Order: sequence, then C-alpha cells, then structure tokens
Amino acid sequence: MSLFTNLLNLHSGNKPREDFFTEIVTYFLSLNNDILLDFLKHHSIISDENYSSIKISTQQEHKGLESHPDDSRLDIAVELSTGLNTDVIFIESKVGAKDDKNALKKYAEILSNLPNVRHRILIYITRDYDPKDELSEPKPAIKEYCLELSPKINFFQLRWYQFYSFLEKRAFDILAKEILIFMRENGMSHTNQFSSVDLLTMVNFNKTLNLMQSTLNDEVQHEFKLAFGGVIKGAASMTQWRWKSRYIIYTKFSGDNFWCGLGYFNLNPDNLTEYPYLGICLEVSHSFGEHSKIIKSMQKVINDKPNIWTPVDLAILPAWSAIFYQKSLQEFLSEKDQLSAIKLFFKDSIKELKTVQEQYFDFPWKSVGIEAATEPDEEEELDILSSSIGGVESVTTILR
Repeated sequence: MSLFTNLLNLHSGNKPREDFFTEIVTYFLSLNNDILLDFLKHHSIISDENYSSIKISTQQEHKGLESHPDDSRLDIAVELSTGLNTDVIFIESKVGAKDDKNALKKYAEILSNLPNVRHRILIYITRDYDPKDELSEPKPAIKEYCLELSPKINFFQLRWYQFYSFLEKRAFDILAKEILIFMRENGMSHTNQFSSVDLLTMVNFNKTLNLMQSTLNDEVQHEFKLAFGGVIKGAASMTQWRWKSRYIIYTKFSGDNFWCGLGYFNLNPDNLTEYPYLGICLEVSHSFGEHSKIIKSMQKVINDKPNIWTPVDLAILPAWSAIFYQKSLQEFLSEKDQLSAIKLFFKDSIKELKTVQEQYFDFPWKSVGIEAATEPDEEEELDILSSSIGGVESVTTILR
C-alpha cells in the first residue's frame, strides 16, 4: 500500500481524496518539469517550445466575472514562459466526482479574460468517463464554447490512466512509484486495452469465485458464528472484492469501530509476483471507547506470540490498529487438496482468535445487529481503511 493512502486514512471524517491527490501530483510535477512538459507534448497540448520559466500551483483563487455567481478556485494552474511570451494552462481534476456545476465554462471565461497571455489552454482530466466534447442543446459543448471565446481557449480532455501509463515508464524515484501505487489503489490506472492477464481473469472468474465461496461457506461460516456470535449478512460480497481487494466474512463488536474478519486479503496486489493472504484479522478504531484497553491486549498477544500474529500500527495512534493471523496462498499450492487445507486453516484461525480473546481480553465481545445488518453495495456508503503489513494490504470496511 502507498504511503499516501496511509496518510490519507489519518484524515478524520470524509477523506479529501481528490484534493489530496491533486497536491501530490502537483508537487511531483513541480520537481519534475521535464515530465510535465513531455506529458503535455505527448498529447499535442503544447509544441516543442523552449520555456525558460515554469510555474505550477494548486487551489489558485480567481475573482468571478460579472456573469459568475461566485469566485473560482482552480485545481491546478500552470504558467509557461519563454521570456517573451506566456502560455497559461488551467487543469480541472476529478477522481470520483464530475463537472456537474458547469465549472469548466467559468474557468474558460476566466482564462479568456487573462491579460498578456499568448496560448490559453483548459484541460479536464478525470478518472471516470465524463464526455465534454459532445454537442448538447441548447448550450454548445465545452470544446465548441472555448473556441467561440475571444481570445479562444484550446480545450483538451484526458483520463488519469493516460498519465499513469506515461509516468509508469518514467518512475525512477520513490515519489513517482508511490504515486503509481496510490493511483492503482484508487482506480486511476485502468487502461483502454485488455491484457493477457485480463483475459485469463475473465475466463476463470466464476471458477475462482466459486472456489473462494466454497472455503468460506457451510462449516467454516458455522464455526465463525459459534465463536463470534454471527456473520454480517452479505459480508463475503463482490462489493468488498471490487473496492476493498478482499473476500471475507466478518462481524462487528459493540459498534462499527471494533470488528474481526476471516477470508482472503490483498486480492489486487501491486505486482503479479505477490500472492493473496488468507487468515483472520482483529481491528479497532482509535475512536472506539475501549481502544486503549484493546491495544494493550493486542500488544500482549504480539509479545507472547510474535511468530504467529502480525501487528499493524500498535505503537502509534493512526485511524486503525490491528493484528493478523495469516498465511500466504502460496503455502497452500503444494497441497493435493487445496480447498480442504484452506478450510482447515480457516478453522484454525477461528480457534486461534477465540483463544486470544479468552486469554488476553478481559471484557466480552458483543456482536451487534448480526441478522439485520447488511453490507452496503455502493462506494459512497463505505469508509475505507487500508493498512500495510510488510507489503500486504488489508482493507477494512466499516458500516456507517
């Protein structure tokens, strides 16, 4: 998991992912002007001009024009100067949201009204498909509108996966590599081509899903219910696989901020040489009333069983802390009956956590709302925690 994801998860309340990513990328480009210029040239946004000065800033405020209801704040503004001429680029960046408030039109008008500018460029770069170059009656499309202004604006629409593909070939330092990881974790690396791995995934998807389901159903789920009071309805769902890179069953204790989950983690690793991890986790939020007591108990578990349990952020106060009992899927590949071996390990995981509960925690774990609770199906209903365990990703979904 990227350093940036960990930092973002420390933010309380709604996570400002879009602004956070904008600041990261802008800072990187301010240190690597050559990459910025090469990217713009690659998409024929600028020519091979020799710029002597490059200024790039974020959250630049511009007073609204008379026709504007309010002032504007630009995601990214770039000034390119040759010494004699200045070119200005406004960049509107979207990761999840769309341009629903017609902000691009306002930015184009502000850009057109700037004095002493040679070339004026407006870029709209998004993670998701959000077409802005189609005619829409009765108003013209943004590209057509930009060309009607005087001075005119050159409008370009890009997708973040294009920047990802471009940067991937030039990621020579740790900052660039961390940005790439963050983009993968937030769905900004998807290309417009199917790879051989994608085709294999399509062909084998149902088979893989059925195999995982069979190891978490029936007797394993029964053992989990007996040990911890129940299973959240719909817990081992496609929603978790899509957004959380995991396939698990889980339950909550005394509210949303203390929970345990059993199953498969790290299903979308950063590279093809990594394997998913199997096992059980116990996780607690810093906002949970019994947080300090739980952390002390977790630390005792790690001290007594360092070769069995893996800690996550027990020494500091992040958004979450956890302990994991886990094995790599690679360890089961040599088994003749892999499914039986995995089921047996899941049962052992349940027994191990139950033993830890009884020996190290001096208060009961009460499952709440087990039968009535249902896992949400939409991304906006989820609060995502991502923790890194030696390169192994665990992602926690907490029901609001």
